[in-house]
Amino acid sequence: MNTKLTLTIEQMIIEKAKVYARKKERSLSDLVENYLKTLVSQEEDKEKEYTDVVSSLKGSFKLPKNLDYKKELSDRLSKKYL
Repeated sequence: MNTKLTLTIEQMIIEKAKVYARKKERSLSDLVENYLKTLVSQEEDKEKEYTDVVSSLKGSFKLPKNLDYKKELSDRLSKKYL
């Protein structure tokens, strides 16, 4: 089912988008819809990225705000291999 959507976008962007849509022989609505579908599917893919076990552990602990994970990783790998 299609539903109308009102967007507020800069006039210059709209004009350029219409030219682009004409070149691709598509409607502007179709371009926007497909872009939004891509965004939604990417989010769904990110959610599926984790196994059930990892997903259940997600958010179970908080890291300190000042944690430098690159330094921490480097330190731990140095200890392990040096």
